[in-house]
Amino acid sequence: MLIDVGGYIVNKSELIDAIAEKSGLAKSDAGRALEATLEVITNSLSSGDPVVMVGFGTFSVADRAARTGRNPKTGEPLDIPAATLAKFKPGKLLKDAVNNKAVTAA
Repeated sequence: MLIDVGGYIVNKSELIDAIAEKSGLAKSDAGRALEATLEVITNSLSSGDPVVMVGFGTFSVADRAARTGRNPKTGEPLDIPAATLAKFKPGKLLKDAVNNKAVTAA
């Protein structure tokens, strides 16, 4: 279920404040919960495992091949190395919420 936090959240401390308010947790507990969540997601992605949150979305990793790009200023070719990227694919509830559609609990 998505929760409307009301207003804009622009940084981590504001996110912690919103989590504390919505959950009834103390700010310190909400901060530890957020840190633990981010650590679990990071560790899972570092191991190459996806994190699936049904309705919200899926965090995954993808390999990007090396390629040749161009310097936009000079037009000269330059080598862009291969990289592993973190990706996020939003789930249906999140897409619907962003598009202002009625959101139902999953």
